[in-house]
Amino acid sequence: MGKHKLLVVEDDPGLQKQLRWSLDAYDVVTADDRESALSQLRRHQPAVVTMDLGLPPDPDGAGEGLALLSQILAAAPDTKVIILSGNQERAHALKAIAMGAYDFHQKPLDADTLALVIARAFYLHAMQQENRRMLQIQSDSPLAGIISRDPVMLKLCRNVEKVAPSAATAMLLGDSGSGKELIARGLHQLSARSGKRFVAINCAAIPENLLESELFGYEKGAFTGAQRQTQGKLELAHGGTLFLDEIGDMAMPLQAKLLRFLQERVIERVGGRTEISIDVRVVCATHRNLKALAAEGAFREDLYYRLSEIVLTIPPLRERAGDRALLAHHFRNKFCASEGRTMLAFSGEALAAIEAYAWPGNVREMENCIRRAVIMADGPQIMPADLGLPDGAEENLNLRQVREAAEYRVMVQALARADGNIVKAAELLGISRPTLYDLMNHHGLK
Repeated sequence: MGKHKLLVVEDDPGLQKQLRWSLDAYDVVTADDRESALSQLRRHQPAVVTMDLGLPPDPDGAGEGLALLSQILAAAPDTKVIILSGNQERAHALKAIAMGAYDFHQKPLDADTLALVIARAFYLHAMQQENRRMLQIQSDSPLAGIISRDPVMLKLCRNVEKVAPSAATAMLLGDSGSGKELIARGLHQLSARSGKRFVAINCAAIPENLLESELFGYEKGAFTGAQRQTQGKLELAHGGTLFLDEIGDMAMPLQAKLLRFLQERVIERVGGRTEISIDVRVVCATHRNLKALAAEGAFREDLYYRLSEIVLTIPPLRERAGDRALLAHHFRNKFCASEGRTMLAFSGEALAAIEAYAWPGNVREMENCIRRAVIMADGPQIMPADLGLPDGAEENLNLRQVREAAEYRVMVQALARADGNIVKAAELLGISRPTLYDLMNHHGLK
């Protein structure tokens, strides 16, 4: 394997020669001004750059160096730029850090310390590139998209794995944005029907007079504008899975027709008289209480029992222990990669705001919030203002609960806030690392 490319931007020939000699573990390329540095950046695409802020034609100022830094980060956002500055330039170096530089090292240079800083920069760059590749590769696991440490959510995943191979009709209950379609796709992909189509339709998004033709299809001339025979979603899903989202919004007449299909497994297109046999597994979802609606006469009771052979309840994000910070880290990594930004960190106040907020829109709301924050953040950290969350009281962990439950909850929150780093989590909890390992083993956490 060849040496890593390292770009050294320095207008002092003596210092340039010293750096090349002391950093011989790397393939060092040099530049002495902004134009040549950008040329070398385009040609060699180095992962790490060291640079002096005082560059010609303004060697005594920092304007040219800061302009170059801005151009480097715009052209290659993941590049780790290390500023080499004297004591009198400390304010400029700190400004460079705020702009997105990785680190700064004071002159006169200490070769060993600088080599360590550069090695860490290369390592971090490699880790970020690996993370980006992993995000771009679609996982083989159908439930890989579910990010959680919450025991209720993990039990739900195990239940999905049990239910998926059966032919039973499944009903998913959960708030809007909690991941019902993700679970439905998991049921399909873990079943013997995974080689066939997964067809989804939102019953609340389609007007009542169109939903019937969307589901069952129609014959040519069945109504004005029906110029050709068209298959419905049920036919398109033949052999596979049909996902009926927001089933609680379906009109009563259409509920009767759906019930007949579930009983007979045949359909008739709108305007048709021929019965068509359909082999499809139906998975439905709703955020409404169908049992209560059935008791009130607003939903067919016989259809409710047909649809609810298996009921899976998805907990809202506010009830998932530790998942708010865990998902925030996941979405930050995802959107830093997709938006081409250097890896941002959450400030402590931002993480506290994320954990304190109730997230009524659940995972979908958080995903949109973190994407906006990644785009809007000015510095290397995501601040509370970038999140745009309403002010609210901090979450109460209620230490008067049963000790075991409280201990588990606080521990998973600390692990999530520390992004899985055991040392940082132990510091947050005020305990030693061996003690945290003992607690994790006790609670079955990996």
